[in-house]
Amino acid sequence: MSGEAADSIRRSELAAFLRSRRERITPEQVGLPRGARRRTPGLRREEVAQLAAVGVTWYTWMEQARDIQASVQVLDSVARALMLDRGERSHLFALANVADPMPDTACTGVPEALLQMLEQLEPFPACVQNSRYDILAYNRSYGQLLCDLDALPAADRNCLWLTFTNAEWRARIVQREETIRLMTARFRAAMAEHVAEPAWKCLVKRLHEASPEFREIWARHEVVNDVGNRTKAFQHPEIGLIRVCHSSLWLGPNPGSRLSTYTPVDEESRERLERLHRLALSRRPAAASAG
Repeated sequence: MSGEAADSIRRSELAAFLRSRRERITPEQVGLPRGARRRTPGLRREEVAQLAAVGVTWYTWMEQARDIQASVQVLDSVARALMLDRGERSHLFALANVADPMPDTACTGVPEALLQMLEQLEPFPACVQNSRYDILAYNRSYGQLLCDLDALPAADRNCLWLTFTNAEWRARIVQREETIRLMTARFRAAMAEHVAEPAWKCLVKRLHEASPEFREIWARHEVVNDVGNRTKAFQHPEIGLIRVCHSSLWLGPNPGSRLSTYTPVDEESRERLERLHRLALSRRPAAASAG
C-alpha cells in the first residue's frame, strides 16, 4: 500500500472516530440547550468547534477526511471538547499522526519500588513529579492534602495547572502569591531546555487561556532555579493548618523527575498529618500511581 493510500485510510478512520464521539455526547452534558429542531444525534459540528475554540470549517474538514494537518493544540482542544478518556485521546492523536503532548499517566515509568516507597512514607504526603509539574505518582496522604486528586482527570494532575485554575487547591495554599510566583519562575527556567516540545507549549497555552493571573506573571519573564527545601503551610478544611518542610530528592539529572516529600515542622502538624492520613485511608484503600 502506498503512503498516500495509507494516509487516506487514516484520515477516514479519524473522521469516523470524531463523528462517533460527537454523536454520543448530549447537549445537556456540556451545558447546551437541546432545542426543539435538533435532528443530529449528540452534538452538532459547530457546537464541538465552539466548545473546542477552533474554526468550524477546520473541524468540519477533519470530519470530512480532508487532507489537512491538525496541530497539537487543535487536537488537544477537540479531545477535551469530546470528553475523550485516556485511551480515546491516544487513539485520536495516533489517527492524526501527531505525538500526544500529555503524559500517559497510566504508564508513567514510575517503578514499583518507588510506589512502595511512597506508601512507606505515609502519613507524610509525598509524590513524584517531573520538571513540568506533572504528578506522576502520589501516596494517599498527598492525594488529600490540597484536594481530592483521585477525583480529577489524569490530564489535570499538574501542580502548576491546579495552582492557577483549581479553586480548592488554591484555597489550601497559605502563601499562595509567593508559591505561584516561584512555581512559574521555576517552570520558565526548566522550559528553556524544552521550548520546542509540544507538551510544554500545550501547557503554557492552556494556562494562558484559562488564567489571566498566569498571563500577567508569565509576561514578567522571571526565572529561578532550584530554591532548596522550603517551609510551606496548607489550610485543610477538615484538618486545619498544616506546616511542613518540602524536600525534593532528584531521581535523575536536575531538572528532571523528583520525589517530593512534606514532613511536619512541629508536633501539632505531625498530629494533623496523621489525621489527614486516616482521612485518606477512609477514601482510598491503597497507594497507587497517578494513572
